[in-house]
Amino acid sequence: MVKMVYFAWVRERIGKSEEVIDLPPSVETVADLLSHLSRLGDNYALALDEPDVIRVAIDQEHRQHDASIGHAREIALFPPMTGG
Repeated sequence: MVKMVYFAWVRERIGKSEEVIDLPPSVETVADLLSHLSRLGDNYALALDEPDVIRVAIDQEHRQHDASIGHAREIALFPPMTGG
């Protein structure tokens, strides 16, 4: 089980700020995770329709999409940061 946390428009499109999910063994990398989540329903598919722009933090450390999830306790997804 891993706690998923969603921020900004990722949260708005998915419709929740966090949830605890059980990941299948086939989900080994961040890219695998994004692909898995996008198949959980239309709201996830909408939020993750451009996975390359999604930023990910595993246990509060930013990770690339080829990074292993390992035994993560918390994974956060958020859109790119913009200045203002």
